[in-house]
Amino acid sequence: QVQVAESGGGSVQAGGSLRLSCAASGRTASSYAMGWFRQGPGKEREFVAGISRSGRIADYADSVKGRFTISRDNAKNTVSLQMNSLKTEDTAVYVCAAKRAAIPTKFNDADYWGQGTQVTVSS
Repeated sequence: QVQVAESGGGSVQAGGSLRLSCAASGRTASSYAMGWFRQGPGKEREFVAGISRSGRIADYADSVKGRFTISRDNAKNTVSLQMNSLKTEDTAVYVCAAKRAAIPTKFNDADYWGQGTQVTVSS
């Protein structure tokens, strides 16, 4: 069993930065690839970024490439999402998810999910 909890959401102006964190608890947390998903108002839920168990492989949605960076610290069982050059369209609830072995690129393919954290970007 793995518990996932996000933190670090908030409000920021366009062009600003935020850093989201995801804590995964459980003895086998480092055995899970991790991903971030988001759902904006009136939008479908979408994949944002994912990282392999080792941290050597990262995957990003085209909409965030070059602006967001995902990283993990397996010693602390944490995954971070550094978000720079934020745009109003990045406004969404961001959810961290864990999937055994492979990077979760589809929300329902993950094994565990957090409750989500709100990110609001104003113009």
